[in-house]
Amino acid sequence: MTTTDQPQGLNVAPGALNPRKGRTIQLPASAYPGDPLPGAVALKAGVRAWLAARGLDPAAPDLVGTPDRVLRALNEFTAGYSEDPAHHLARTFPAQHAGTPIVVTGVPFTSLCAHHLLPFHGHADIAYQPAVGDPVAGLSKLPRVLDVYARRLQTQEDLTRQVVEALEEHLEPVGAACIIRSEHGCLAHRGARKPGSVMVTAAYAGIFLGDHQAREELHRLMSG
Repeated sequence: MTTTDQPQGLNVAPGALNPRKGRTIQLPASAYPGDPLPGAVALKAGVRAWLAARGLDPAAPDLVGTPDRVLRALNEFTAGYSEDPAHHLARTFPAQHAGTPIVVTGVPFTSLCAHHLLPFHGHADIAYQPAVGDPVAGLSKLPRVLDVYARRLQTQEDLTRQVVEALEEHLEPVGAACIIRSEHGCLAHRGARKPGSVMVTAAYAGIFLGDHQAREELHRLMSG
């Protein structure tokens, strides 16, 4: 079984966390007849087996629906695999502007860590600088692009980079940037157990990458 371009939630094969447009993804055939989603029946069976291995009764009233809830949650967290950021950035508007940065700050998001399947959440500052006279994207489009990528299995480094690459590809601006600050469940609630620790990542392109003065001005706008 194969699919292209827009894999659906759990239909993504290992190694294809962020498939590129046009890439063909090989999906294993369902091990269970009538499986509504490749891996869905197996996943629910695995959750029930794990509960039993922990000494719990998977048929108990408070647990009998847990496998279905886990599946629905994972599908919701990975809904971005069925979305294309180009859809949100395709529509632009004419505007009179001086070719200065357009910045949206403090955009909240939640994503699912690809390593532990635990949430990480925080805020993003997203910016691009159109050329003088170029059309601009709608205000809501930058947060929507962030959501497309956040609703996939992610690392924060990749998420930051992907937002900038999408702006570059579809808006062709003079420059683009994204700075993300987030707290990771895998650091806060397991392993080192350091709640409150914040990871910061940044990605720059165009003028914000090559021009130190432009980047400093951008940081002033983001912090203001």
